[in-house]
Amino acid sequence: MTEEAQVTGDAVGGGEEAAQVAPELTITDLANIRSIIDVAVRRGAFGANEISAVGATFDRLNTFLNAVNPPKEDQAAGQ
Repeated sequence: MTEEAQVTGDAVGGGEEAAQVAPELTITDLANIRSIIDVAVRRGAFGANEISAVGATFDRLNTFLNAVNPPKEDQAAGQ
């Protein structure tokens, strides 16, 4: 195999690997989901038979977020 063929082959192969990015979910994403659930519940987006599951999920998410990123004391006092 010539050097040019090797370089071309490596560039093509490397491009495919670079295009495959691992899925990512951040704490900010989870906080946004928590806000979305809160707004949806306040607007009545869920039926009575669904709300307990939504509330339980919200509580678990909220507990997790508070554990990994506790609210600052000055922010909590202002609310």
